[in-house]
Amino acid sequence: MKLQRKNRLRATALGALAVSGALVLTACGSDDNTGGSASGTGEKTTAASNVDCGKAEGQLRASGSSAQKNAMDLWVKNYMAACSGVEINYNSSSSGEGIVAFNQGTVGFAGSDSALKPEEVAESKKMCKSGQGINLPMVGGPVAVGYHLEGVDKLVLDAPTLAKIFDTKIKKWNDPAIAKLNEGVDLPDKAIQAFHRSEDSGTTQNLGKYLGAAAPSEWKYEAEKKWPAPGGQAASGSSGIAAQVKQVDGAIGYFELSYAKSQGISTVDINTGGSAPVQATSENASKAIAAAKIKGTGKDLALELDYTTKADGAYPLVLVTYEVVCDTGNKPETLDTVKSFLSYTASDDGQKILTDAGYAPIPAEINAKVRETIGSLS
Repeated sequence: MKLQRKNRLRATALGALAVSGALVLTACGSDDNTGGSASGTGEKTTAASNVDCGKAEGQLRASGSSAQKNAMDLWVKNYMAACSGVEINYNSSSSGEGIVAFNQGTVGFAGSDSALKPEEVAESKKMCKSGQGINLPMVGGPVAVGYHLEGVDKLVLDAPTLAKIFDTKIKKWNDPAIAKLNEGVDLPDKAIQAFHRSEDSGTTQNLGKYLGAAAPSEWKYEAEKKWPAPGGQAASGSSGIAAQVKQVDGAIGYFELSYAKSQGISTVDINTGGSAPVQATSENASKAIAAAKIKGTGKDLALELDYTTKADGAYPLVLVTYEVVCDTGNKPETLDTVKSFLSYTASDDGQKILTDAGYAPIPAEINAKVRETIGSLS
């Protein structure tokens, strides 16, 4: 009997791993049936040793931000390997779609690259009943500006030039504004093909916040999830933009660093006005995110980022992905699993895997408040 029980437990654990692998390969939604999984980078995906499964059970559905997809793939794989009998299904679509699903009550939590707007908080009260939606910062990282330009291995741009490129005001790679930032580089007389997200996206909104703050004279658009500028070419999800940039000579686009790392895409160094241009790395993004301040009230931990930093080595084009939950009034059938899973993602083990996957851990002082808030969810 003991041998049979061991075999059953082993089969359950293997089944959990198989389901996790299937989720990575078949996650539905606009973002990523085309790849871009962090598992393709060769990073470690071993099960975390300190996962507290608690009373977690059954299936937990979640959806939203494609920015955190590669982190979520790792977290789901590790968590399900540790907690047999629990299935986490994260649909990597977009921040906008995730918030809609959360406010409709079809998911246990949502991922969003921008904090809830007042009208979204008001809408959440219908679903949360006794409470409202709150923002828990969970994943940080650089928004990489990836490019594909044959013969050019290193490229420096600044915020005004980026604004003009994405606003289709600069149309050729050998434009004088680009040449001035890249002295000695043989820039080709080739048309720029700028790609942006086709659906509402928190990554788009963060790019807009950066351009609006760092290049206000050149970028006149409001920072919204919907792409605001005319021209350019659209692609679905961060993975869709990354795929286009990888394939098209002359292309430029924006996506999380993990997509650039997994697909070998060159990224732009940003001239911030500091002592030297800054590379898009997890470490450099962490320097910028470390200066963030909590602007939310109560249990809401929405952050205020400084997109105009000139601190040496601080990469200014960053985003923070939030997990959106109810402070009170979470669904009883998924509450224990939500608390257990998010406790793991916010744990030391959960945060440690972010850097190697191209993300930046949430600063320790802020993350301590995230853990405390997760423990208080009801």
